Amino acid sequence: MKYRVAHRTAYTYDADVENSLGLFHLMPRDLPWQQVAYRRVAVDPLPGDLTEDVDCYGNSVSYFHLMSPHMLLTIDAESEVTVLPTVYDADALAQPWENARPMLNTEAPGAWAATEFAIESPHARHDDQTWAYAAASLVPGRPIGEVITDLMHRIKTDFDYDKTATTVTSTVADVMAARAGVCQDFAHLALACLRSHGIAARYVSGYLATTPPPGKPRMVGADASHAWVSVWLPGTDLWLAFDPTNDQFPADRHVTVAWGRDYGDVTPVKGVIYTEAKKSTLRVSVDVAPLEEYSQA
Repeated sequence: MKYRVAHRTAYTYDADVENSLGLFHLMPRDLPWQQVAYRRVAVDPLPGDLTEDVDCYGNSVSYFHLMSPHMLLTIDAESEVTVLPTVYDADALAQPWENARPMLNTEAPGAWAATEFAIESPHARHDDQTWAYAAASLVPGRPIGEVITDLMHRIKTDFDYDKTATTVTSTVADVMAARAGVCQDFAHLALACLRSHGIAARYVSGYLATTPPPGKPRMVGADASHAWVSVWLPGTDLWLAFDPTNDQFPADRHVTVAWGRDYGDVTPVKGVIYTEAKKSTLRVSVDVAPLEEYSQA
């Protein structure tokens, strides 16, 4: 499926910002199942330095340094992406979940690179609760495909999607206590569950194309940044992606932007400002539109 993705981030301040330094992950990755026809990012006011680079995980990352006084800063990212369903090797999905522990399965190809994703990270701390919650799915010898299917379904069933239940500072323990959260929370929960048992799993950020109710038009800007998880599949070049928020395996509606250990590695926009402003407002709008909608307009 082809999409045009537009992501706008706007900051407003009640006094001039004299110096702004920012970093953002907003450009989709080129992948075997995802082809990017074009991608661009624009910052207004125009910064003196705007540099594109690739981070240690292969993600496209941009940096900017703006030294012109401003009370409004906008970052507009646009891209055109074709997403195809990922095909996984049946034998890889049938192997025992214990094989997906790179610190124990050290001889497996790629284990050295997967190890970083099997250890605790700042937003996905382990504790006895997450270990026990995951253990119900991790029956000894159970195929990794079945384990992930079961854990994904349980998270969807046991936890409510509630934007008011958590904040950006909430921990996995907070999510466990509230039994509610948003997509980032459920991704971090899944990471903590799997990694507490030694399984390598990484946080994936991107977008999910939404489907309007029958008979209703799409609402431009109604989409949002999304997050899901992928698990190491020893013996293949692929990681098994799964979306615990929606209890589904991503197909052609998930647009991958970046991956890392957790949200902190792939924050869409973050930075530092120098200002005497007392108040600021952040507004974000995202639209993931099938490309044919644009050709018909």
